[in-house]
Amino acid sequence: MNYLAHAFLSFRQPEILVGNMTSDFIKGKSKFSFPEKIQQGIALHRAIDQFTDDHKVNARAKTIFKPAVGLYAGAFLDVAYDHFLANDRLVFADDNLPAFSQWVYGTLENRLEDCPARFRDIFPYMKQYDWLTNYSSREGIEKSMAGLVRRAKYLQDHGPVFELFNREYETLEACYQRFFPELLLFVNNYFKKHLLPPQPGI
Repeated sequence: MNYLAHAFLSFRQPEILVGNMTSDFIKGKSKFSFPEKIQQGIALHRAIDQFTDDHKVNARAKTIFKPAVGLYAGAFLDVAYDHFLANDRLVFADDNLPAFSQWVYGTLENRLEDCPARFRDIFPYMKQYDWLTNYSSREGIEKSMAGLVRRAKYLQDHGPVFELFNREYETLEACYQRFFPELLLFVNNYFKKHLLPPQPGI
């Protein structure tokens, strides 16, 4: 799950952030039990995921990870992209990723009663270990990949996929550089069509 991308693409709108960050824990019609703005965040999350899955650059990028993780390649690509986003100085200039991360944690903590139970279970670990900021380091990405392996069926060892991440680092970064500006444009247009105008900056 690319938490950092979904957090950033919520454009600092708290209810949108809640829905966008927790959508993977909300199944089917249960989304209608949440407040309207959170439902909009859930819908945004799913639109982002669909755009990401359909993008031709990502179809090629996934082939890098497939030898190690098969059908889970998309999930590991999400983690890799959060690393490149965390280090993107056009997005997080002047080393403001830590401040943005703390804003996200504080916003979510103030609205935990609106979050699904499974997300509430993991949130203390997200905050304590500062997942969002730690995506910026390769050590943090290795830990994220290890966590994915622990939660995935049929995967035993994160070593091979992390080795591929390091070996193909420049290729993956180039894929991110081609993809993310198009994703950002897509989300800006989505906001104009479906939501309130996005707030400038982060």
